[in-house]
Amino acid sequence: MTDRNSPFYGITDLFSEFSRARETGTFGREHAPEERTHSSAWVPTTDIFVQGNRLVIRIELAGVDPDDIDLHFASGVLTVSGRRSREFGTEPGEEPDFYVRERIHGEFRRSITLPEGTRRDQIAATFSDGLVEVVVDGVAERTKKSRIQLQDLSRTARTRGVD
Repeated sequence: MTDRNSPFYGITDLFSEFSRARETGTFGREHAPEERTHSSAWVPTTDIFVQGNRLVIRIELAGVDPDDIDLHFASGVLTVSGRRSREFGTEPGEEPDFYVRERIHGEFRRSITLPEGTRRDQIAATFSDGLVEVVVDGVAERTKKSRIQLQDLSRTARTRGVD
């Protein structure tokens, strides 16, 4: 079991993903594992934006049964995890021959650090048409940008600002 309070939580997954990407690039997709495990979980596509004073997180999970999705909030981190099964509606041993296979099956996980001071009672989640929407009420505020100076240390040194 992984200690979610560990400062190294998620690092194993990151290195597993780097290794998987390297192996797929070197040996091709046909040598990649067919299903992801907890340590090689895929990361679903996510949009995070502000509407008024609400933080909205939309996670695309097409083909995932809502019963196979877990949401947890601990130590300021929202984690959405679960599993997409490989069911093709065929009998065991009768898996189709693929021409193209791009959808990832197996374990998935996405962890998002929420604004400091977020409480569990501010978080609500819904599922509709393969899209998980998590709304965190009362934590978002639009802040004015401030310019940060960037010091250029290259051979032709100069200082310039960054927005």
